[in-house]
Amino acid sequence: MKDLGEANMILGINITRFEQGISLDQSKFTSRLSNEHLQAIERVIRYLKKTVNLIFHYQRFPFVLEGYSDADWNTLSDDFKASSGCIFDIVGRDVSWTSKKQTILAQSIMESKMITLGTASEESSWLKCLLSEIPVWEKHMQVGLIHYDSTMTIGKIEICYYHGKKRQIRRNHNNVRGCISKRDLRVDHVRTDENLADPLTKGLAREKVQNTSKKMRLMSIEK
Repeated sequence: MKDLGEANMILGINITRFEQGISLDQSKFTSRLSNEHLQAIERVIRYLKKTVNLIFHYQRFPFVLEGYSDADWNTLSDDFKASSGCIFDIVGRDVSWTSKKQTILAQSIMESKMITLGTASEESSWLKCLLSEIPVWEKHMQVGLIHYDSTMTIGKIEICYYHGKKRQIRRNHNNVRGCISKRDLRVDHVRTDENLADPLTKGLAREKVQNTSKKMRLMSIEK
């Protein structure tokens, strides 16, 4: 085996070494920056400026783990992979949220939503395990609830066996079915405009951000 020396890049992450330590960064677009990227950055900065004073205000509510999940089958991306988004709240306030590109190439909207629902079920199980380790927390929580805006995917979950050809999609289906059969999880339908995870897979439109912030019970720190 040939020794190639110290690595300068691993998994797309640039590695720069200094005497004080190392620096890690990713710069996929910096070498070909365009006006489109600058406009996107400007929108993000405006969003951060308007939301810098918003905080979560926690109160006493029933100990219910509740989640929202959504997927965006974005065929305009470079690798044609969809995006997944999910958000969970406990005692009426959000404690976990994620928005990331899927690692599996989905062939349809249903497949992308099945992947997202599988990810959400794993997060729900992890949060329940985490809460069970907290001494002051109630040990007997209610069944975790995930709201989803796809009746087609919910219908597929109700079927005991997934007939698709992809093993990864079938694994997600089986994981969700397993959680439901053990009464650890329940999935119900929610309208798209009531789905808190919808903005996690879409652009930061002003009206959508404002409405979702209110539904997430974000409050100004100045109040």
